[in-house]
Amino acid sequence: MAGTARPRTLYEAIEALPEGVTGELIHGQLHAQPRPGGPHILAGSNLGAELVPRYGRGRGGPGGWWILIEPELHFVRDTEILVPDLAGWHRERMPELPTDQRFEVVPDWVCEILSPATASKDREIKLPVYAHYGVAYAWLVEPKAQTLEAFTLREGAWVLEATYQAEDVVDAAPFPEAGFRVADLWR
Repeated sequence: MAGTARPRTLYEAIEALPEGVTGELIHGQLHAQPRPGGPHILAGSNLGAELVPRYGRGRGGPGGWWILIEPELHFVRDTEILVPDLAGWHRERMPELPTDQRFEVVPDWVCEILSPATASKDREIKLPVYAHYGVAYAWLVEPKAQTLEAFTLREGAWVLEATYQAEDVVDAAPFPEAGFRVADLWR
C-alpha cells in the first residue's frame, strides 16, 4: 500500500508538522500548537524592539547579547526541545549563532508570552524544564492581564522578583536598563 512514511523519531515528527505549527519535545512528549494570535505576536515583537537595540546592538545600553525570537532550544539534542517566544544569551557564552536551527547552549534568559491556550503549559511544564537546565532568568508576559512577571533562578527554583503592570517601568534582571513601560508591549 502506497502512502506517506511515518516519522521514525519524535524529532522527525516535529519536522513533519505542517507549516504554521510549532512543535516541542518535553519529557518525551510531542507538543504542537498553531501560530499565536495578534496580541501575543504584538507583545513579543514590541518586547524584542525594546531589548534588541540596547542589549543586542548596544544602542543606549550595554550590548553584548543575542536576543532572538522563537529559537529552537535543544537541551538534549533532538530529544528535549523547547521553543520560547524570546530567548537571550550573553555573547561571551555563545559567541556565534548555530548554523542550523538547533540552539544547544542554554540561554541566560527566556520569555514566554502567555495565551489562554499555552499559559498552563508555559507555567507548569516549561518553567520547570528551564529551571532544570539552568536558565538564569525567565519573564512571563500576559497580554490579557497586561502584566510582566520577572523570575530569577535561585538554588534550582524560580523566585518571583517583580510583577509589572500597565504604566510600570521594567527594570528587571537581566535587563535592568530596559526602561520600557509594560503598556508599551500592547500598543
